[in-house]
This record gives sequence, C-alpha cells and structure tokens, in this order.
Amino acid sequence: MIDTLYIESAIEQHPRVATIRRRFPQARTVVCERFGEVFNPKAQNFRLQKQHPALILAEKYQKFVLPAPAGYGIGGQRNYYFSHMLNCLYDCRYCFLQGMYQSANYVLFVNYEDFQEQIRHICRETPDQDVYFFSGYDCDSLAFEPVTDFAEQFLPVFAELPNAWLELRTKSTQIRSLLNRDVVPRCVVAFSLSPDAVAEKVEAKAPNVAKRIEAAAKLQQQDWQIGLRFDPLIYQHDYRQQYRALFEQVFAAIDAQALHSVSLGVFRLPEQYFKKIHKLYPDEKLFASPLQTASGMVSYRADLEQAMMADCSQMLLEYIPQSAFFPCTL
Repeated sequence: MIDTLYIESAIEQHPRVATIRRRFPQARTVVCERFGEVFNPKAQNFRLQKQHPALILAEKYQKFVLPAPAGYGIGGQRNYYFSHMLNCLYDCRYCFLQGMYQSANYVLFVNYEDFQEQIRHICRETPDQDVYFFSGYDCDSLAFEPVTDFAEQFLPVFAELPNAWLELRTKSTQIRSLLNRDVVPRCVVAFSLSPDAVAEKVEAKAPNVAKRIEAAAKLQQQDWQIGLRFDPLIYQHDYRQQYRALFEQVFAAIDAQALHSVSLGVFRLPEQYFKKIHKLYPDEKLFASPLQTASGMVSYRADLEQAMMADCSQMLLEYIPQSAFFPCTL
C-alpha cells in the first residue's frame, strides 16, 4: 500500500514513527529535513502521484487548531477544525484538496499531543460553552485509522473534556476501533453520502454507499451519535429521483429520529482550485455541468443551486426534524 516513507530527521526516533515503520517493512525510507521539501514543489503531477502516494511523517509546529469558516457548523457557536493529516486515501473528483496541494502524497503529523494540548486550551477558555472541533477537513477522519490510530488516540481526550464536541467526517468503513471501545457521547461520526450513480462516477476508491450506510447503522446501534452529510450535492438531470432513492435507502437502515445532525450543500470550489483540477481532468463530465463563477467560487447556476437545495431539503425534512438539519451556507 505504501511503497515510500519520507521521515523528517527530527522525528526519526518518535514512537509513533517506529510503529508506522513496522507496518511497512518493505517500504523505501527517505529521511528529509522538512516535509515541505517533498510536498510543496510545484513541478509535481498530482494525477500521476495519486496512483502510488508516498507517506510523509512530519512534525507540526504551529496552528494546530484553527477557527472553522463562517457558516460551517452543526449548531454550535464556537467551531474549529484541525488536520492531523493532509490528503485523502480516496480520489473524489470534486475534492478541493486536488486544487489546494501540489502533491498527492499523504502527510501525517505525528505529534498528536500538541494538537490535543491546544484543544484542551481552547476548551478551558469557555468552560460553560460547548466547543465544536471538526477533524475531516484536509483528510478523511477514519480512512487511515489502522495506520494512524487517530481516533484511538484522540477520543480519550474528548471523553475527558466536558464542553468539547468532535466530528469525525468520513466515507470510510474503518469503524472497528469505535465498535471496540466505550461510546464518547459528544463525538459525532458523520458519514458523507451520495447517490450510487454519482458515487460510482466521482468517488473513486471510496467504499460503496451501501457499506457506508451499514457502518453508520452499526455505530448507531451501539449508541454512537451519527451525522449524515449530503455534501456536495451533484447535479444530474434526474437528481430528484436519485436523491429520493438515496434518502429512502438511508432511512430504511438508520433511525432518523436518533440522528445528531444532517447537512447538505451543493458542489462548490474556489475558482483557483477549480481551474487547477479542471486542468488535471479536462475530460471529467462533472465539470461540464451548468456552472458559474461568483465571488471567487465556482458552483452551479444560482437558479439550479437554489432548486437543488430546496428539493433535497424538502425531501430530507420528510424524515428528520428541522432541529437536526443544517444546510451549508458557504
């Protein structure tokens, strides 16, 4: 799975690095000074690299936790995100990471304790107010769990913080570590879902939708709080039928009344990222959709965007209470 490991010299002896090296005994190991030497050069082919990404083990020195963008949230007033990893195992054609990074290699920051200390510090600032932390911004929260032990290492921290919420955003079915431990009441495992026909076209390498729903149902049966993320909505000429069928499939397996939250948002990308991704995949049909650019963002035409949001919202609210619904306003 991983043919090459790049390791920053300063963390060669880090226990987490030693554990990961033992998982890939056949991998070529290259020592570097800073991960940016490998990750940031511009003359890299993201599309080619995506076929066999290397794993870069690095240390992060600052900005462990950042404020979430305005409009991003699931009901809280204080929202933050953090990224223990850059890039994703999956290859979703709509993903902004392809436009943001020069490299498709994975970067894993192994100094988890520094992230955790800043999370504790932020929670101490407002002990009487809930604080929401989102972990699936620059990577999938669970897809690399067997290698990273991310949830295994962070959930005990959140279990001890009385005002901290954690969202694990994922398309993965790597839920074994969650099933084998006590439930953390303020952790929301949020699954990203699309209609089968869409997922097959634009969510390469991700588990199929039925497997994701099955994973969510298993966790819900063990009393984990579950979130559903229908984001991005992807336009197809028969999108109403496709999303109605998806919602029927989802709520046949999942207790809608027990859900923590449901969100949706249409396909959108910053213009500069869109141009870069379009150049990587000029024949991608997704980019032949009726798109427009407004305020630096590429999305569907305003009338189409509004119709998709209204139609899908109406269909969702046939199943879920309004109080659990968080349409994305980004």
